[in-house]
Amino acid sequence: MSELKWNELDERAVDTARVLAAEAVDKAGSGHPGTAISLAPVAYLLYQKIMKLDPKDPKWVGRDRFVLSIGHSSLTQYLQLMLAGFGLEPEDIAKLRTEGSLTPGHPEYGHTAGVEVTTGPLGAGLANAVGFAMASRRERGLLDPLTPDGESVFNYNTYVIAGDGDMQEGVTSEASSLAATQKLGSLIVIYDDNHISIEGDTKIAFTEDVAARYAAYGWHVQELDWTNGGTEYIEDVQGLYDAIMAAQAVTDKPSLIRLRTIIGWPLPHKAGSHSIHGSKIGAEETAALKEKLGFDTEKFFVVEPEVMEHTRTNAAERATKAKEEWQERFDAWRFDSPDKGALFDRLAEGRLPEGFEDALPVYEPGKKSTRSASGEVLTALADAVPELWGGSADLAGSNNTTMKGQPSFLPPEQSSADFKGDYNGRTLHFGIREHAMGNILNAINAGLTRAYGGTFFVFADYMRGAVRLAALQGLPSIFVWSHDSIGVGEDGPTHQPVEHLWSYRAIPGLDIVRPADANEVAAAWAQILRDPHPTGLILSRQDLPIVERGEGLAAPAANVAKGGYVLYEAKAEEKVALLATGSEVGLAVAAREELEKLGIGTRVVSLPCLEWFDAQSEEYRKSVIPDGLAKVSIEAGIGLGWRSYVGDKGEIISLEHFGESAPGSRLFEKYGFTVENVVEKAQLALSK
Repeated sequence: MSELKWNELDERAVDTARVLAAEAVDKAGSGHPGTAISLAPVAYLLYQKIMKLDPKDPKWVGRDRFVLSIGHSSLTQYLQLMLAGFGLEPEDIAKLRTEGSLTPGHPEYGHTAGVEVTTGPLGAGLANAVGFAMASRRERGLLDPLTPDGESVFNYNTYVIAGDGDMQEGVTSEASSLAATQKLGSLIVIYDDNHISIEGDTKIAFTEDVAARYAAYGWHVQELDWTNGGTEYIEDVQGLYDAIMAAQAVTDKPSLIRLRTIIGWPLPHKAGSHSIHGSKIGAEETAALKEKLGFDTEKFFVVEPEVMEHTRTNAAERATKAKEEWQERFDAWRFDSPDKGALFDRLAEGRLPEGFEDALPVYEPGKKSTRSASGEVLTALADAVPELWGGSADLAGSNNTTMKGQPSFLPPEQSSADFKGDYNGRTLHFGIREHAMGNILNAINAGLTRAYGGTFFVFADYMRGAVRLAALQGLPSIFVWSHDSIGVGEDGPTHQPVEHLWSYRAIPGLDIVRPADANEVAAAWAQILRDPHPTGLILSRQDLPIVERGEGLAAPAANVAKGGYVLYEAKAEEKVALLATGSEVGLAVAAREELEKLGIGTRVVSLPCLEWFDAQSEEYRKSVIPDGLAKVSIEAGIGLGWRSYVGDKGEIISLEHFGESAPGSRLFEKYGFTVENVVEKAQLALSK
């Protein structure tokens, strides 16, 4: 192993980070100082000696990725971003957790330069890191397929600092198991095993051998103990450096380095105490730390000029060297692959291929489930939109998320009778790991490509935390959720989503799209791709009627992009508007015919995406749902939220209870999703 270059200024920089961590939390009155203090040398080693980064260009394509999975210890990252020159200064550290600061309580994507992903919920960050490692391989396969994996300009390493809390969360197990199957050798996790969580010693709830667990997954595992079995604390930074170098050399397995530490070391009196996990240290102990490390106890948030000069110069010089070497290889690649270079430019600019909509299928009248149509749309888009890829949580045949003819994103030796694996593959197999799938998608969608993942809508709750994080970050993740209602039928209430539509509409920044027929599905996919925004696509299991469109017939499906539109105008004098989504649009169309026979002019409004519709002008929305009409909403889920669309005198046809095991057609009839009931409710609304 090469010898680590580590001098007195490096030591002083680490100690400076420790002092600032204590001061920042004391000033804020809240925070998580303990881990930031004890892991200061670990983070410093990564930022100053290991990772390829450019403080002046935080989004440089050739950079390594860093994920602080223990997001509560945000100072661990902020202090290194400050020392390296990513735009933070000591005064930003002093503003920790305050309004408008660049140093919020947990790292936030898009807010602080150098933060790759929002971490907070434990385990999510490590799962994101698996996504970054997968994205690196796919981007290389898409842009530079002839260069061996690990040697391309589009390969990078992903480094993670995780803690005991991460290791207890189920999503970490999901993601780590998949990482081993995928043989993600570019993923290196440092596990801070300090035996402390909020409730104190982790032995009250967590006694497993984490290293053995990861070895069983198929990871490359190393162990270091800075406590020397509890006899003497020695920060063996050279040993950790050697372990990271060894991990880099293992290219067919992800790596875990289990690092045994003492939280808060070298605090004179509180090191090892759970009281410093999530609380300020206090002025007395902070002063004692500063005195022990040789800092002026009367001065605060001070970084000595020679320290800042050392760290920022080192970071800048390392960045210059790394970028010059990378740029030379990048230029050679671009010269040899001009077509791929043009593709890279388009992806980097976030542009879609011109005319990609021409590849979309157009459906003639008939019947087809929207999940089936979605699968056909994806297959049709495969060549037109090469950056699009995805799969399911073991439900490919049910969600229809496989692009036909595309190989699987798998090490070839992991191929099955049904799926051929290829390192350059495109079909993702997440296994039955919905939560990990969501976080992996978020990381992928923070990069150059666009990824989707599917499961049954009822199981979306297993991944809700990841969906919320996608919305929080504005990441364009696509969640394909099929089997959308009691139409699931015989599988029964455990598989029939009832509250889910409004539950997910309640997440700010998330678009929920429930198409009514196959042509709405095609239009929905086009809009989802055009609008890089987190989206849930809600699809039916059962066949739905395909509306006949054209002059004098139903309105064009392209109106889906507006979120809501008049599918059918009234024939007689207009009195009623039937508002519906998904499978219930067909019911509204059938009810319209009966109402028209009764002389009640009725329009049918298809509302595939309320979020898109609400974003339209008031004039447009009023033209679709006029004030003067009686209104009835029809949706096979809870009615929460529909009152704002139908008004106080409108009627809501909904499902305010769980379903049961029976054919879907029988359940729709039993629970009032019938032409007769719609007609009755329309007449009732009209009478008001």
